[in-house]
Amino acid sequence: MHVTIPYVIAAALFGLGVYGVVRRRNAILVLMAVELMLNAVNLILVTADVSLRSALRGVPGEAWANPSSQPGSGGVFALFVIVLAAAEVGVGLAIVLQFYRMRRTVALDEVPLDEERVTE
Repeated sequence: MHVTIPYVIAAALFGLGVYGVVRRRNAILVLMAVELMLNAVNLILVTADVSLRSALRGVPGEAWANPSSQPGSGGVFALFVIVLAAAEVGVGLAIVLQFYRMRRTVALDEVPLDEERVTE
């Protein structure tokens, strides 16, 4: 498989995620679009790691140049991104649920950004 295919797919996923963040008014759909962007970054990290390790195969030198001596660093970074995405979803959904309890809607257009205190 050619190495540009995953990069093009990741760019398309990231573009769809940016479009979802910019155009959506529902907070749940915005969180899903952010997750789509994070998954595109994961795809880029893993693809870059695999392509770099295949390019360095057989190169004598330091331990980092030997692909079989260390686990993939792209996969490790992708794991960190997955953990951060799970934390983001947990905090984001807690905020959305609390906002829904207060306002009975999850529309982002109705979020008061300029008011200091909301009283009901």
